[in-house]
Amino acid sequence: MLVGGKEMRSLWYEEGCLKLIDQRKLPAKLEIFEARAVEDVAYAIKEMVVRGAPAIGCAAAYGMAMADDVEKAAELLKSTRPTAHDLFYAVDYMLEKIGRGEDTLKAADEYVESIIEKCRKIGENGKKLIPKNARILTHCNAGALATVDYGTALAPIRMAKDKNIFVWVDETRPRLQGLLTAWELEQEGIEYAIIADNAAGYFMKNGNVDLVIVGADRIAANYDVANKIGTYEKAVVAKENDIPFYVAAPLSTFDESIEDGSKIKIEERNEEEVMSIYHWKPKKARNPAFDVTPAKYITAIITEEGIIEVNK
Repeated sequence: MLVGGKEMRSLWYEEGCLKLIDQRKLPAKLEIFEARAVEDVAYAIKEMVVRGAPAIGCAAAYGMAMADDVEKAAELLKSTRPTAHDLFYAVDYMLEKIGRGEDTLKAADEYVESIIEKCRKIGENGKKLIPKNARILTHCNAGALATVDYGTALAPIRMAKDKNIFVWVDETRPRLQGLLTAWELEQEGIEYAIIADNAAGYFMKNGNVDLVIVGADRIAANYDVANKIGTYEKAVVAKENDIPFYVAAPLSTFDESIEDGSKIKIEERNEEEVMSIYHWKPKKARNPAFDVTPAKYITAIITEEGIIEVNK
């Protein structure tokens, strides 16, 4: 991705240290978090230094490469965030490679490069779905920050820059990941506007949105999709207004062991994330981090191997 006009990845490994762009500090400050042990990687995942299912998986792969006790490391990493399937996929991938006696760092590097290439292909496949002058709505951050490079939902948008596109960016409460999307789009020179989450339906109903593209954290066997909280309602309103709703995700996000979305474990985070903006503290808040969008609301899923038509 472009940062200040220069190419940069959201995480990389050098000299025995995993370095990650600290997404808690963006967009106000570009700061690098250094993880020198698997415990540091687990902290970075749990505390949202690194966000986005593919990037979490990549960080976990390097965490496994750092570990002395890989079984213990696998248990620790898998305990950090329960919903994103890429985390579990990456840890199991590393366990398999380590079990074969392969070089751990080489295996982690190969895993990360494969994710980047998958995201590039998602961009190429998804670009075909974006018409000229399209006005696109996206939710949360599914860009390079969330995937190391290119992005999932943002990969087709990046590759469609020459089509004179415009992006509506949901702010995505309570962590405001929409600001990260806006920051990435600004680096790329793509026109956008931040909107309150509640405003998406207004713009859809008024004919200002041509398509919706979001990422995914886990996809069940029947194509039900878990993604950032608020995705479900965007999908319902898009269907009501005959707007195509696309999900972009690598095949590593698919969990064939889960029959449907009702079986996906939804992470609930600290209520302080919701209440931190208030001057007066309510007694109670709820903070589910994800919701499940039933397959009936999804037009298609964009993967590295092509486009899966869910509902024509």
